[in-house]
Amino acid sequence: MVKHIVFWKLNEEAKKNNPQGLIEDLRGRFKALVGLVEGLSSIELGANYNGNEFDVALVCEFTSREAEAAYQNHPAHLAIKERVHQAVCGRACVDYEY
Repeated sequence: MVKHIVFWKLNEEAKKNNPQGLIEDLRGRFKALVGLVEGLSSIELGANYNGNEFDVALVCEFTSREAEAAYQNHPAHLAIKERVHQAVCGRACVDYEY
């Protein structure tokens, strides 16, 4: 099994323009990938409420490294990624097997 964890820092425009609406929209888009992307077991997205550097966290679980690699290039994921890139100014990522 593989965990893929991503943290995003929202840009100033996204913070001003209904950030909770953006998070809800992204949550729905990411959740729709389960069952569509082979090997994606679960996915969750949430807003950070503790005031640290990053505003949003995404946690994905995959059956294998190969499944995670396929997800990265899946057209449905790439469409969401475009939307994310419009709203963020910082990113950190951790991937690990367990």
